[in-house]
Amino acid sequence: MKRIEAIIRLHKLEEVKSALNAAGVMGMTGIEVKGFGRQRGHTEIFRDSEYSVDCLPKVEIEVVVCDEQASAAIIAVVKSARTGRIGDGKIFVAAVEQAVRIRTAQQGAEAIN
Repeated sequence: MKRIEAIIRLHKLEEVKSALNAAGVMGMTGIEVKGFGRQRGHTEIFRDSEYSVDCLPKVEIEVVVCDEQASAAIIAVVKSARTGRIGDGKIFVAAVEQAVRIRTAQQGAEAIN
């Protein structure tokens, strides 16, 4: 199993959810986060004072899929989240040793499907 963690733009969340659903991903977790990379934020003016906004709002989504589904899920996120501009986000993939569905005690792939 693989855990796919993607940090994306806020306005791309619905597109990414739809793309993951179409790729056969059964569920996901989403968290509102703030951060920066090459984008480095921007400056804004509020009441005639200029200030820097370093950390920009993003969404972090996390899914756990079977090894066979991992590349399809990654492709779905990349295609649906891409705008072509700096700040589109990142995807991180990690191995998952075990998964257990608490309600039924199912383990492994049965727990995530």
